[in-house]
Amino acid sequence: MGLSGPFHAFFGEVHQEARTVTFLSDKSEPKYVKLAKGNRMNEDKPRQKILIVDDDRKTTELVRLYLENDGYQVFTAMDGRVALTDIRKYSPDLIVLDLMLPKVDGLDVCRQIRTESNVPIIMLTARTTEEDKLLGLDMGADDYITKPFSPREVLARVRAVLRRQSLFDPSEPVSQELFDEIVIDFQRREVRVRGKSIHLTPKEFKLLEIMAKQPGQIFSRTLLLERAFGPNYEGLERTIDVHVMNLRKKLEQNAPDKTYIKTMYGLGYKFSTEDVS
Repeated sequence: MGLSGPFHAFFGEVHQEARTVTFLSDKSEPKYVKLAKGNRMNEDKPRQKILIVDDDRKTTELVRLYLENDGYQVFTAMDGRVALTDIRKYSPDLIVLDLMLPKVDGLDVCRQIRTESNVPIIMLTARTTEEDKLLGLDMGADDYITKPFSPREVLARVRAVLRRQSLFDPSEPVSQELFDEIVIDFQRREVRVRGKSIHLTPKEFKLLEIMAKQPGQIFSRTLLLERAFGPNYEGLERTIDVHVMNLRKKLEQNAPDKTYIKTMYGLGYKFSTEDVS
């Protein structure tokens, strides 16, 4: 994990809004003064759980401090192997995952998570090329942060991803719709193709939901990016291509003779159950 600005020099910051002071020296363990409450969540609700996976203890603890001061319950793991154990142990609501990890690297951790869970993942990467960023998204990450960064950026991204994550009340009536051989349960966020359940990431489901609710409608990459990620998202339009490609693969795995997500060249994408686009 990397920090930007003055953190490189002495890893210190005064957080005026929350009245917090932190200091991490190069040779000592983190030392913190007592924190006043920042933007706390509703204390009547269970705290959302965040797992930070990174082998840099100093910066991990600083990010942890920011998240805890904002009301989150935070766990940390220093390597990929421990992370996989902790994910099953704590069932976090979001994971902040570094690419470069000892024992099991971040991409392998992300790949394993996606075989078991839809939990949102924010991936940390020191690589700045477009292809490197898209690689994490291709593995199933929902967002990425490029190093170096500040803890405030991590906090803002965590808030944004969790805000975009559509939560549902299991006590609500199940709302299912049938599209040819696809059954989409918009309340439970479940999808079945020819009777078989398929595992979608939160972003993949969101894109499917957007397009399936208006079958035949062509959506530009810009519009899909805005609706799925929010109007303030500053990522690449190719992010949509990666998510749509993965979504298409999963839908067609159980229906190889079908193409439900159709590419409209020069225009964008549309969801259709018709064989001819």
